[in-house]
Amino acid sequence: QVQLVESGGGLVQPGGSLRLSCAASGSIDSIKAMGWYRQAPGKERELVARITDIGTPDYGDSVKGRFTISKDNAKNTVYLQMNMLKPEDTAVYYCRALVPPALYWGQGTQVTVSS
Repeated sequence: QVQLVESGGGLVQPGGSLRLSCAASGSIDSIKAMGWYRQAPGKERELVARITDIGTPDYGDSVKGRFTISKDNAKNTVYLQMNMLKPEDTAVYYCRALVPPALYWGQGTQVTVSS
């Protein structure tokens, strides 16, 4: 079992920045990858960014060059630095952990980009 707790969401103006955090607990040694996904109203959940246990990152096309995923193994935490935010980035952001064959999700954190 893995528990995930997200934090860092909020309201930001277009062009601004936010950093999301996802703290993992439980069977953390079994985690093969962690990632961020988002879901906007009326849309399907989509990949934002993910990072493997050895630190290899991968990004959704819409956030490449603006968002950066990183992890602190000592704190069992994954971060998502979001820069140059756009209104279309508005969504609930979810943290996900892959522990094959299981997937674990956090409760989500709202990010709203609006002037």
